[in-house]
Parts: sequence; C-alpha cells; structure tokens
Amino acid sequence: MSTVLIIGAGGVGSVVAHKCAELSTIFSHITLASRTVSKCDSIANSVKERYGVNISTARIDADNVPQTVALIKQVKPSLVINVALPYQDLPLMDACLEAEVHYLDTANYEPPNEAKFEYHWQWAYQERFEKAGLKALLGSGFDPGVTNVFTAWALKHHFDEIHYLDIVDVNGGDHGQAFATNFNPEINIREVTAACRHWENGAFQETDAMSLSQKFTCPEQVGTYSIYRMYHEEMESLTKHIPTIKRAQFWMSFSGNYLKHLEVLQNVGMTRIDEIEYNGQKIVPLQFLKAVLPDPGDLGKTTTGRTCIGCIIRGIKDGQEKAVYIYNICDHEECFAEVGSQGVSYTTGVPAMIGAKLLLEGKWTTSAGVWNMEQNDPDPFMEDLNQFGLPWTCIELDPEAAKSLTVVS
Repeated sequence: MSTVLIIGAGGVGSVVAHKCAELSTIFSHITLASRTVSKCDSIANSVKERYGVNISTARIDADNVPQTVALIKQVKPSLVINVALPYQDLPLMDACLEAEVHYLDTANYEPPNEAKFEYHWQWAYQERFEKAGLKALLGSGFDPGVTNVFTAWALKHHFDEIHYLDIVDVNGGDHGQAFATNFNPEINIREVTAACRHWENGAFQETDAMSLSQKFTCPEQVGTYSIYRMYHEEMESLTKHIPTIKRAQFWMSFSGNYLKHLEVLQNVGMTRIDEIEYNGQKIVPLQFLKAVLPDPGDLGKTTTGRTCIGCIIRGIKDGQEKAVYIYNICDHEECFAEVGSQGVSYTTGVPAMIGAKLLLEGKWTTSAGVWNMEQNDPDPFMEDLNQFGLPWTCIELDPEAAKSLTVVS
C-alpha cells in the first residue's frame, strides 16, 4: 500500500485519479494537485461518487520547485505521477530528486519556446537518479507508453529482430464540435505543426509536417481514415533500445475538417508559440487559442466512436520474414460511462496508473535510474492492460500486406 501524488487535473489526471482509486490495495492514499484547485475538487467528488474513495486535493505551481518540494514533503508519497504539461517535466524531476521520491510521466520534456520533443534533457538525469537511489519512468501513456510495450512484447515473443515499425494512431471519435483537440490544445497543435521526422538508415530524416499521408482501414469495423506521418517521441527511445530497427514511422489520423481549421489558424498566426505584444501585454497566440477552444476534459459528454491504436511490426523469426499487428480499440462512450472522460484521456491515463502500479509493486525498473517503458519486462504490463480496461489483440500479417499498412484482409 502506497501514497501517490498526482500532479495535473486535466482529462488524463482525472482518469489516473479514478483508476488509482479502483486499486486501494495498491494506492492507499491519493493526493491530486494542480494550479486550479477547483478542478481537483471536482475530480475528487467524482471519485467519491463512483468508488466511495476519498482523495486529497492541493494547489501547486509545478514550475516552482521549492513549492513542489514542500508539497511532496507534506504528502510523503512513494511516487509522483506527472500528468501536467511537458514543459514541467524537468522542474518536477528536480523536485523529486530534492524530496527523494520516485517519478513517472506520460510525455517527454519540451522547451516552451520550441516545439522540440526529445528525450536527451531527461536522459541527462540518469546519474542523478542512480546516485539518489530513485527511479524515473518516462512516457507511461499510450503513445508513448503502450506502443513501446507492444514493441518490446513483440520482440520478446514473436521476433529475433525487429526491422520495421509503424505506429498508427486512429481516433475514430466524433465530439460534435466545429473544431477541438482531444488532448491539451497547445501540445496537440505544437505536435501536429512541427516538422515530421522518421527513423531510417541509422538517423532521423526530416520532411515537411503532414507531407505524407495514406488511407488506413482499422479492424473491427472502426472505419477507414486518412493517416499522416508525423514525429512522435517513442521512436527516439525505441530506435535507441532496439537498434535492429531499420525504419520507424508514426502515423496519426486527422479529418479534413480538422486540417482545414488548422490551416486557417496557421495562416492567421494563431498557432505561433513566440510572444507578441497585445494591449501592452505579452501573450503567446497558441496559448490564447487554447483558452478559447473547448476543454478536452469536457468532450467526453458528446464524443462517440472508437479509437484504434497499434503497432505494425516487421522483422525476422527463425530466419524467415514475419509481420504482426498489435492493437487496442477503445470506445469513447464506454470510457465516459466508467470514469467520466473521453477515450483519448482514458488511453493515456490507464497506462499511467499501470506503470505506477508496477513501480510500486517492484515489478518494473528494479534498479535506480531513468527508464523508458521498453526497457522493462513487457509481460506484466500487457497482462494489466487486459485487466484494467485496455484489452489488446495481436494478429499475424502477411509481410507484403504489412508493407502497405494493410491490416484488414
């Protein structure tokens, strides 16, 4: 039984709080902290209504290391679960080191003034966490997170070498809004508008954002969608830790409506991340846009449809070419009925809870340091996905079909 401190009260933070509350034998006491205490209190009320579990709430500025250290020392958690903004990863890691507590997040650090998703800032903490005898688990969401574990599990059970990896993230949901993002608008738009990078020939190759697309038909009648190649951080850690990978690509689905709105917003400068002066004040256009867009945490009330996220993997087994597709399908309405959140928040929050559970049980990252998901034994995580709401399927593909990302015959 352990105390945990969850920092961040958005859609993902809400899911993490609810799912941790389900496992009171592991998470004996939960504190939820955010800059806006009213959001924490609302989540705490929902947890109490659904599970009869009381969780504590607190106000925290996650950029303020001394304030965070003070809260950690007050709460005395075994683990800090960071589901705040990626900009806050480093201050929170600093706070965990000073307060001597383990750390977990769902997305890698990026500097506020540049859309640059890379792990080197957090990997640089390796020696400090080792010396402190502390563990930091990076990227325990879905992508990154589950997709890393899918790949590690495939290598353990299906391949001698993995050569090609295509991660395909399809959201077949409809939220009924003219334009909205399914997770933090600021982070979502920064990701989508950044230059694309994919791994090939031993290095990352850069192309224009959203410049390559194709159709992808999901299994189980989820539908056919346009998917676009873009950069995502799990490719960086996977190609480092599985060096046989010759090419790694990440694909995400977008509707024509979303792309048209995004194009207009870019053209008028609303996606800029540099400061401008307005009425004598410095503002960042993208942060202002975030303030006027629908809150992703509120989209669960209207969202229908399903997500389909998985890995198409090709490689060698016993000298023969082999291909598999490992995927999860998640229903938005079922997620809302369970925890009051839409599927995108759910698919990130559940893996965060599972990663925390495995850390606290001592089943993962058995030594101190900074770890990515794929560096651990995938089997207990895969078992927990089936048990706690994200069941997965693995099917064998014809290697030629897999080359064109054809997973439905």
